[in-house]
Amino acid sequence: MPLGGLLSNIPNFIIFKVYKSYPLMKNTSLVLVYLLVALLVGCASPETTYDVLIKNGQILDGSGEKAYLGDIGINADTIAALGKLENAKGIFEIDATGLTVAPGFINMLSWANESLIVDGRSQGDIRQGVTLEVLGEGNSMGPLNDAMKKEMKASQSTLNYAIEWSTLGEYLEYLERKGVSTNIASFIGNATLRKNTIGYENRPPTAAEMETMKQLTREAMEEGAVGLSTSLIYVPSGHAKTDEIIELAKEVSKYNGMYISHIRDEEGKLLEAVNELISISEQANLAAEIYHFKASGDANWRLLDSAITLVETARKKGLPITTDMYMYNASSTGLNMLLPEWAKEGGHAATMKLIGQETKRAQMLKEVDFHVPPENILMVGFRNKKMRTNIGKTLAEISKERNISPAEAIVDLIQEDDSRIQVVYFSMSEDNIKKKLALPYMAICSDAGSYTNEGVFLEQSTHPRAYGSFARLLGKYVREEKVISLEEAIYKLTMLPATNLKLKKRGALKEGYYADITVFDANTITDNATFEKPHQYATGMQYVLVNGTPVLEQGEHTGAFPGRVVRGPGWKDNAK
Repeated sequence: MPLGGLLSNIPNFIIFKVYKSYPLMKNTSLVLVYLLVALLVGCASPETTYDVLIKNGQILDGSGEKAYLGDIGINADTIAALGKLENAKGIFEIDATGLTVAPGFINMLSWANESLIVDGRSQGDIRQGVTLEVLGEGNSMGPLNDAMKKEMKASQSTLNYAIEWSTLGEYLEYLERKGVSTNIASFIGNATLRKNTIGYENRPPTAAEMETMKQLTREAMEEGAVGLSTSLIYVPSGHAKTDEIIELAKEVSKYNGMYISHIRDEEGKLLEAVNELISISEQANLAAEIYHFKASGDANWRLLDSAITLVETARKKGLPITTDMYMYNASSTGLNMLLPEWAKEGGHAATMKLIGQETKRAQMLKEVDFHVPPENILMVGFRNKKMRTNIGKTLAEISKERNISPAEAIVDLIQEDDSRIQVVYFSMSEDNIKKKLALPYMAICSDAGSYTNEGVFLEQSTHPRAYGSFARLLGKYVREEKVISLEEAIYKLTMLPATNLKLKKRGALKEGYYADITVFDANTITDNATFEKPHQYATGMQYVLVNGTPVLEQGEHTGAFPGRVVRGPGWKDNAK
């Protein structure tokens, strides 16, 4: 090779070193030898060591784009490099050959706020790839006053814990200090604001009460809440009129947060409820999302198309309206939801008093609203241990056993258990699930706690969505039924919700982003939980990393607690 050609292949810093040494070299051959050695040494790629190296995976970065074969290098909590990383090694290495590598999944509606206190491992969700639990549907874990703490303590059942915080920010930091495997974020709930300020009274707030709720909202946003939530089908959240919600949402808008809602009706007045959310978004000038978007009750399934049209018309006008869903045709809430509205107005304590009054009890029985037939109502949770023999039975079966009407069974059960009683309602259309999933603005949730299938959690049943919603998406609806592609599914699980929540450096596989990462077998990932046996983990997820730390390794929990508080855009320390 001519000397010029040789020089062109040697890095500049080495040529400079040879040039400085040349006067000391009397033999041209020695110069050539020196240059050749320099070429071999200088051009060899140095070995790079990462804390964690994921090798040979099919990488889906969260954007919805096609997968590519590559590696990911992680240092501390951050993705340091992506691509084909030659001469790289890791202190901890993951061979992802034949596996899919994706960002950690975001659970847009999680009820893990209590289960994480009892067991921070979040096993039901971690084993599906969830790395961020978004809490606070209507009710948030703060701000609390003394009366609220007393009520919370009195309502505890199988999950018992001390209440060692008052504000929402203090609760999130409490979880982080205690140790959790997943990251955590939360909305501020309007029901919590009302309880703190007004209690359960069904009336508009006074001017002073409204200002107090606004101030509490601002404080929560500055503590890191991601936005305002409502659950308008329940009390006292539903006591708020639209104008009250708009006023609170305007405070959230100042912090660039979002509004999210279990809308006021998911049955016959579904369209009015969707329009209310759209109006709040428009008038308060902020993004809005519909929790577990659905049409409930077979007489109302036809309304879903019109509801979708309303959302898409609003989006075309420039309103950032989105939705989320879980992957089942059954919901889960209290048996007390079948009682007339007046019987629930003052909360559970008021309901119990009314049941004890003969005339009010008789009126309740006449006005029970069976929007779901008794044979489609499954018992899953009781407070009273003696009542738990009813778990797994339908309301129709209990009614027959007791030789009473279904309405009488509802009132008797609530009175005997002194609770709302957790049930599953089979009320939705499988065809509508597929229709909703195909919507480009649809994110995914569980609407459930995250449990371990042992110990205290086995004292109650639950909805299988607590163990299977995300795996069911990837197994049943992507791999088996091909409703959407794997790329689309990962986008719905990651970048879409992270963008909606305005989270920094989450929801994608990019250099400089936090290393929340899943590694799974797309050919085998499966939900195993059923309505009969819900306490069964999903399978097929091999590795889960949270902030760079392996929490799931070869399908088993490592016992690590690297989860952190993920704060919204209004966090007062956001600039730090």
